[in-house]
Amino acid sequence: MPLLDVHEVSVQFGGLLAVDGATLTVEAGRVTGLIGPNGAGKTTLFNVITGLQAPSQGRVLLAGSDITRRRPYRRARLGIARTFQRLEAFGSLTARENVLVALEMRRRWATSRYESNALADDLLEQVGIASVAHKRVESLPTGTARLVEVARALATDPKVLLLDEPSSGLDEAETDALGELLHRLTGGGLGVLLVEHDMPLVMDTCASIHVLDFGRVIACGTPNEIQANPSVQRAYLGTAKTAS
Repeated sequence: MPLLDVHEVSVQFGGLLAVDGATLTVEAGRVTGLIGPNGAGKTTLFNVITGLQAPSQGRVLLAGSDITRRRPYRRARLGIARTFQRLEAFGSLTARENVLVALEMRRRWATSRYESNALADDLLEQVGIASVAHKRVESLPTGTARLVEVARALATDPKVLLLDEPSSGLDEAETDALGELLHRLTGGGLGVLLVEHDMPLVMDTCASIHVLDFGRVIACGTPNEIQANPSVQRAYLGTAKTAS
């Protein structure tokens, strides 16, 4: 049984079919990629999974349970966390305070005890930004602020983590470190759904990849299968990129 199962989801805004019968699964302990051109419907699909957007049809299941009609806060308590394409961290708070906010919210449903300050420091260390723990997020480079969002999402102790372009603003070394972090997190059993335009990161970290174009999943497979798929080359990757 997949950890997350998105089954034949469609989203219609008036006459626009933003997502058209999309199906994808996320396995525990693996990074699953979701790629495609801008406007393909990736963020809309994220919004359906997290409960911010109701689907016109289709279902979302978490560990076999139908959560399609669950509210966003219920899904968070069940184990779904996300970051956003547009930075959503609290700019006037420090990196550490951003994580502490999530940890204090988690106390409302957590069954296990934890010490918030120590766990916040540990999470910032995990994502590689312990050195900026006491800096306000609004003063940080965009890439570093995105890692604050990742740490804050992890603070809710998710089963499934949805990452929307987390490498945006990161340099090459920081992107490599992000890839290593994803491998460590999935090694602990976390399921990750990754929306990303950095193809080397996607190909190096994902066990499987779904390709979305005009709201439809046009291909699903391993990184090698996706790179060799003619439909994906035409829609997104291009022949030059697949040769690299």
